[in-house]
Amino acid sequence: MDSTHSRAAETNTFVTRSIEEASHVLSEVYYDLRLEVRGADAQDFVTRVNMADLGALTVGDVSFGTEIRTGYCEPGFYHVCVPLQGGFGVQEGTAAPVHTTTRKAVVYDPARDISVYDWSPDCRVLAVKVDKLAVHRQLETLLGKPLGRQPRFKPYMDVTGGPGRSWANLTRWCLLDWDIPHGLLRQPLIAGRLEQTLLQGLLLATDHSYRAQLEAPPPQMRPAAVKRVMDVVRERPEVAYDAARLAAMGQVSLRTLQEAFRKHVGMSPMAYVAEVRLQRVRMQLRTSPPGSATVTNVAYQWGFAHLGRFALRYRARFGETPSQTLRTP
Repeated sequence: MDSTHSRAAETNTFVTRSIEEASHVLSEVYYDLRLEVRGADAQDFVTRVNMADLGALTVGDVSFGTEIRTGYCEPGFYHVCVPLQGGFGVQEGTAAPVHTTTRKAVVYDPARDISVYDWSPDCRVLAVKVDKLAVHRQLETLLGKPLGRQPRFKPYMDVTGGPGRSWANLTRWCLLDWDIPHGLLRQPLIAGRLEQTLLQGLLLATDHSYRAQLEAPPPQMRPAAVKRVMDVVRERPEVAYDAARLAAMGQVSLRTLQEAFRKHVGMSPMAYVAEVRLQRVRMQLRTSPPGSATVTNVAYQWGFAHLGRFALRYRARFGETPSQTLRTP
């Protein structure tokens, strides 16, 4: 990392007229991107970035001073761009191009190549990178059950009013407070709660494949026996449970527990144990530094004794092998 980026990391601001420096810093903060100046007068190019690190979210106020074109391959993160001035066009993969303005933000898909064009010279955006797994975990929390499929987001978010405007305003406040010495965002308790609020707010402010379920009436409260078992399993999923032991923890008969789980959770108690374990394995594989973990060790750590069955179940659940997850940057 060069000294220019080091200063940016310390002050959370960055200004340069160098395309190479701008590309390097933006690639470090966001994604490995290509940056091309398209304006008639290249002398107008000046990159200004003000950013804040909120854990699962990286928030930046970004402008270039002239027309540019950029893009990156499958970012692996959700990304929301809220134009504060001007606008730009964007194309995800082979989908139809869309254009965003100060009235509507754009939401990028983690698994599609992104091309940005027609960036107006006055364009200034609130660019928010959001960790994909963190979004999925918050969605599971709101739904009260594991995700059957990954959510699919529509490309636009209305920021003229309602939850979309609230989310954009709260995100902008983070940038303002980040520059205050000893401000509230420097307090881990506040920062953690705000991070969770922004993640949940994004799910409530955007249109996606689970939106109808989020807006549906809350499900019937789970029986105390089911809640007791779920709480224990989430706390210690690696323990060698069996159905009889789970029933004893719930203080009900095995048949009663099985029927209650199928009605209120949508799966058997042991299937729930396996689901929690699979989620923990996936999270650890995705977040382990290179060379620090093996699939075998992680699987054993979370209670999978039969690697062959584990690998089959993992691939059926996530659509890839554990080794592929471990290699994913």
